[in-house]
Amino acid sequence: MPYARVNEISMFYTDEGEGPPILLVHGWSCDGADWAWQTPALKAAGYRCIVPDLRGHGRSSVAEDGYGARQYAADLAELLRKLETGPVVAVGHSMGGAAVVALAVEHPDTVRAVVPIDAAYGFEDQTPGLLTELAGGFKGPTGHEAALAFAASAFYVDSTPPHLSAMHARRIAAFDQEVMWKAFDGLLNGEGAFGLLPASEVYLQRIAVPAYTFRAGKQDPTAVAQWELAQFQHPASKAVGWTNTGHWLHQERPEEFNQTLLGWLREIE
Repeated sequence: MPYARVNEISMFYTDEGEGPPILLVHGWSCDGADWAWQTPALKAAGYRCIVPDLRGHGRSSVAEDGYGARQYAADLAELLRKLETGPVVAVGHSMGGAAVVALAVEHPDTVRAVVPIDAAYGFEDQTPGLLTELAGGFKGPTGHEAALAFAASAFYVDSTPPHLSAMHARRIAAFDQEVMWKAFDGLLNGEGAFGLLPASEVYLQRIAVPAYTFRAGKQDPTAVAQWELAQFQHPASKAVGWTNTGHWLHQERPEEFNQTLLGWLREIE
């Protein structure tokens, strides 16, 4: 079975295809099935797709702690070394976007390019109180209801296909409650967290490899993408913002996402 002992957890992963390796990392409350819209296209284009479930998510084991971007990155680095992949293109969505950025910064030998997708950092100064309040709600007796209400209000636009929100809601309903609030809280309060805007800028500027950021959602995605692009140091870096698209942009617009990603990968080969 595709499990690896990584630090103190049992990590579930899939490893499919042949060619240059791509690591695909899901976000909060999700699992590696999020990439079912990408793996066929990537394998057909000649890439090896490594798709893990982060600690506490999917089929990976639940740990007492370690629900911050840097620990996720340490887990991912250990998995890649066990699989002897060499440097990968590290693609991550939302919380997974923060994880692959931390992987590129803290374990630079494992990453040759990084692709954060609507990543969970760059929060404004007023955000900590809101996120702390939400995490507190997730801890309470109606935690799952609070998480479902948050997701419904924050992650979708009018054009989001309803089957996506239904799929995401079902996973949240089964999400381990301790992980649910600890992973959310870890965006700002985990060891070495870089979720807030000033810390995000300092951290992103440490990325030495090419980066391609995708942004969508209810904020101005073009403006957020351009802010993020300004932090990246490598001249091959790019950014795109998609309006009228929800948080899971790679699932809402998979063909466009896949073509955009593959085109950039051809540019940097």
